[in-house]
Amino acid sequence: MLTKHYYWIQSLILCHVPYNFAFYVHHHGSGHLMRAIAIAETLKDCNLTFMGSGLAAKRKLIPTHVTIVDLPFDFENKPEIKGEDEIYGLHYAPLNINGQRSRVALMADFFANTYPLLLIVDVSVEVAMLARLSGVPTIIIRQHGKRTDLPHEIAYRNALGLIAPYHVKMNGSESTWLTSKTFFAGGLSRFKPEADKSIIDERKVGILIGNGGTSINLALLKHIANMCPDWNFQVLGKLEDIAINCKNLIFHGDVLDPRIILRGCCIVIGNAGHNTVMEMGALNKRLILIPEKRPFDEQLEKAQIVEQLGLAEIVLPELCFKVDWNKILLNLLPNQRNWAPLIDTNAAEKAGKYIKVSYQNFFNLFKR
Repeated sequence: MLTKHYYWIQSLILCHVPYNFAFYVHHHGSGHLMRAIAIAETLKDCNLTFMGSGLAAKRKLIPTHVTIVDLPFDFENKPEIKGEDEIYGLHYAPLNINGQRSRVALMADFFANTYPLLLIVDVSVEVAMLARLSGVPTIIIRQHGKRTDLPHEIAYRNALGLIAPYHVKMNGSESTWLTSKTFFAGGLSRFKPEADKSIIDERKVGILIGNGGTSINLALLKHIANMCPDWNFQVLGKLEDIAINCKNLIFHGDVLDPRIILRGCCIVIGNAGHNTVMEMGALNKRLILIPEKRPFDEQLEKAQIVEQLGLAEIVLPELCFKVDWNKILLNLLPNQRNWAPLIDTNAAEKAGKYIKVSYQNFFNLFKR
């Protein structure tokens, strides 16, 4: 009798409460936030919350219908107390960090007071585990890289579902169960695919400076510009100092909509983060990718997949001052590129629909 009464109460709650979705947005780089924003734009009829560190400073980028839970950072400039043994089953769980304790407490409090709730994790296996321990179902955004380690397997197996923000053709080598559990949304980014309608300057090259740590620095920019005097380089992104006397280097800084500049570029140079690859794919650009060192070789695997598909050229960071940049640029010009099969106009909408259906299927279990 108690069980029936319980399910009746849950059913009543579900009938009168709109969708409650929260996104955990990791603070490293900008890709996690951009994906969350793209999906959030398709869920305007839902209660949405973004949880993450440093979000308040980015409030202008985040849709107005999204509530923010700004979490303390999980690191401080003080020694971390480590146990005698290596940590198992987790990637990052520092000791003696005030911010770490506070952020966990804030998330646990949010989980306890928001019901029903589905959490989309982009990305952190520890947050996914915390949500599961709090009785909250999760959907995890996948990334490229060798993620066969124990923490990833625990988080993936315990998740309600998985979303790959890329086409299945960009999938790496992995277990059958993981592929079967994954919803491949297509090339998901903040940009919609578009045809080359702008006039392309065959001597104009875009260079993207990422936010997650990059080897594309002032020294490299000057090196490339001096090696390629007949090319014009449009540099987008933040640099601390741009005191370089190179006539063919033009610095634009942080640009709200880089498409205005990049549409006219024949080639784009950048790192192999998800944002860069998918956004340049949406613009159907020739790419030179410099894959940075990241956990699980995420950027390297993505770059290799894109190169195998004939859509990019790889220059490893350690070879940036050794290759012939002029030759690479000239060789890329005649190459025809076709990103269309990998970029889906409705990728964000498909991801949003998948999230809604997963929510319905899970919470309908309580409507007995």
